Amino acid sequence: MPAQAGMTIYMSDILQTIVEKRRADIERLGLNFGIDIPEKRCVGHTEFLGNAGAILEVKRASPSKGDIAPDLNPVTLATTYAEAHAQAVSVLTEMNYFKGSLRDLIAVADLMESRRQQGLHACAVLRKDFLLYEDEIDIAYHCGADAVLLIARILDDEQLVKMAKRAQSFDMQAFVEVREKDDFRKLQIVTETLGDAAAKTIVAGVNSRDLATFHTDPLVPASVRSKLPAKAVFESGILSAGDAAYARSLGFTGILVGEAVAKNPPLAKEVVGAFEACGENARGRFWKKFAERKVLKHIHASSNVTCHCEKQSDEAIFGKNRPLVKICGITREEDGMLAAELGADMLGFVFSTTKRLTTEEFVRSFAEKIRAARTPEKAPLLVGVITDPNSEEGKTAIKLAQEGVLDAAQFHGIPTPALSKQAPAQSNQACHCEHDLYPDIPCYAAVRVGEASDFEQVASLRKNGEPRILLDAKVEGIPGGTGKTIPESLLREKAGDLPIWLAGGITPENVGTICEKFHPELIDVSSGVEDAPGIKNPEKLQALFRALKK
Repeated sequence: MPAQAGMTIYMSDILQTIVEKRRADIERLGLNFGIDIPEKRCVGHTEFLGNAGAILEVKRASPSKGDIAPDLNPVTLATTYAEAHAQAVSVLTEMNYFKGSLRDLIAVADLMESRRQQGLHACAVLRKDFLLYEDEIDIAYHCGADAVLLIARILDDEQLVKMAKRAQSFDMQAFVEVREKDDFRKLQIVTETLGDAAAKTIVAGVNSRDLATFHTDPLVPASVRSKLPAKAVFESGILSAGDAAYARSLGFTGILVGEAVAKNPPLAKEVVGAFEACGENARGRFWKKFAERKVLKHIHASSNVTCHCEKQSDEAIFGKNRPLVKICGITREEDGMLAAELGADMLGFVFSTTKRLTTEEFVRSFAEKIRAARTPEKAPLLVGVITDPNSEEGKTAIKLAQEGVLDAAQFHGIPTPALSKQAPAQSNQACHCEHDLYPDIPCYAAVRVGEASDFEQVASLRKNGEPRILLDAKVEGIPGGTGKTIPESLLREKAGDLPIWLAGGITPENVGTICEKFHPELIDVSSGVEDAPGIKNPEKLQALFRALKK
């Protein structure tokens, strides 16, 4: 679809184009797209996502990436997936943008039947396409599919229900993809209509990819996991074993992995192993809590904004709103209470031997008072900042996080524990310390940045499944609270695609400029609102939040 000069092509437009082309192809070739379809199903059946696990994709191309693996052999690739013990193989059958075919579906289904006959592990088979008609469910069944993708966005309520019921009639699963608000309404209608059968028939998936910008955000699935049924799939953005473990930590039953394993089939075993070795845990629960807070904050911030467009991207809706705010180095009750009243989303307590060092007794007392005074939605998340997990201070913060007194620990300048034993740690970032024995810690990482090479650690943490990383200015010998900023040129060159969490030298005077230039998702402020280390200035705190409202 050509674009006018200066006009952004939104994925919703491309999605519409895909559907329109598909309708034209069906008009010209029929629902079988000119391919001979078996008159009856000739293969057995495997329940789609009967057990938690990975769904790996036979995928030659995509609208965002173009050719991914144009010469792949679907049987060879599906064999690799089965030998890696994937739970399912997703077969793209859309021919224009994904270069798939119903022939691929038939071939993979035949392979799985052969493996069943030999007593080998056989994967369920998903037909992934932009299905529009009930009769396409019949065709998928005859071709050997065990499940079909139904994209809520392109189907009205009635058609989505009809197609889910048709899948149910064949004992197939309907994999319903949701992302937008109205999609969840449709999902609820389907599940209510199917009643008791929905638990077996419906599997829901949420796409981490913004279909307006092609960017993936691993916090999007986290923000809606609680809205999904028990069986739910994290789609897109799984590029490593660490990413797989992260998705599992959120409580997802499955992951759908496409480009990464289609381009690099040996990765399949690592991804499957990491997902199966992990489970829903405290770190995942923290990220769900943070992601839900982010959504609520942006909904509130956007409530007075008039939208003149029918559909907006995540960036258009959220990108330029006020960032979330963490006020760090709290040592006095009155400072923490004021910060919360002004709208702080997170409060930081330092468990490191600096002038901002706090105590276990103070944090326990403050946590009890702030949570009694404010509703869960309005109470800031409480974070313990540590620089040495083996120190007494670090152990205390970890204990408080594990008990739930703190919502998370911030591992400042040190790597976080591995999410699963299968997620490969980077050798130069290995942390041989006692917390490795207790990986179920709600936590996130902060990296001290002063030069380009420091972003190697950021990349390493991302590969190991960290959905967000706080960037702090590096000053040798001082772990944080320095009042120094990260060089702008370095941020512009190296920050990457993920939303930025930014610390270092942020003040009421420069926060507006920083937000305008970098649109950080979260800012972390400490010395910029202090009279002395750990002593916040009420006027400076108020000035900071006033500046953010401009």
